[in-house]
Amino acid sequence: MTRLSTTRHPRGRRIIGRTLLAATLLTAVAAVPAAAAVAPQRTTAAAARDDVSEAEAQQVSHFYASYLDAVAAEDGGNLATALRGFYLTPELRQELRVWEKANHADGVLRAQDVPAAFRVTAGDSGAGHAWTHVRLTWGSVAHPTYTNLTVQSELGTGKISGIRG
Repeated sequence: MTRLSTTRHPRGRRIIGRTLLAATLLTAVAAVPAAAAVAPQRTTAAAARDDVSEAEAQQVSHFYASYLDAVAAEDGGNLATALRGFYLTPELRQELRVWEKANHADGVLRAQDVPAAFRVTAGDSGAGHAWTHVRLTWGSVAHPTYTNLTVQSELGTGKISGIRG
């Protein structure tokens, strides 16, 4: 059996123990930044669906922010029409024309006036669609009222294909 000469002396054992402890700690400390640099990957279907819903909700939010600014502007009619052309499917634009003729109101907002604010919340996605919840705020800060809409988007194109109040 091979013995190290330092194992007979307590001081030598302490030195070896401390050296091993220091080497272990240094190895562990060096491994932590490397592990932290690697982003965790999501493997569940629900997480992927949430990412898709968030992206679609952001697109809907961009549309409503731009659309409300255009509708509120005195000469924003052409811009509002252009925004509809860019963000909405042709089928939805036709559906909104029919709805607006029957209801004498803006089909995107489901109202005759412009809301004071809006909030967009991601919903579910599946079967090639994503659903987003839009809350329009009306009235004063002291006495707000709300309209809730469900907006459907196409995952393939990112276009809004349905608005339900």
